[in-house]
Amino acid sequence: MYFAHDIIVQMPRILHWNGYVFFFFSNEGLPLERCHIHVRKEKYIAKFWMEPSIALASSWGFSSKELNAIEKYIVKNSDLIRSKWDDNFN
Repeated sequence: MYFAHDIIVQMPRILHWNGYVFFFFSNEGLPLERCHIHVRKEKYIAKFWMEPSIALASSWGFSSKELNAIEKYIVKNSDLIRSKWDDNFN
């Protein structure tokens, strides 16, 4: 859970890997943004689009080396991430 301005925002956690947490926010905007995944480790965060292809959307604090490793992990687990997205939002 994440508290933002006294509102509780659910964060379905999808994967954990090497200290990274891969998750969705339960409220991903209206209209719903296209499929993507958030990644957090400590105070750093990134967002990757899953469609039309896997690509970095935004990042704060991660090194290029970390982002490359994260992207490779996302590619490896893309079917699971898309399936979990569909379970949560469709």
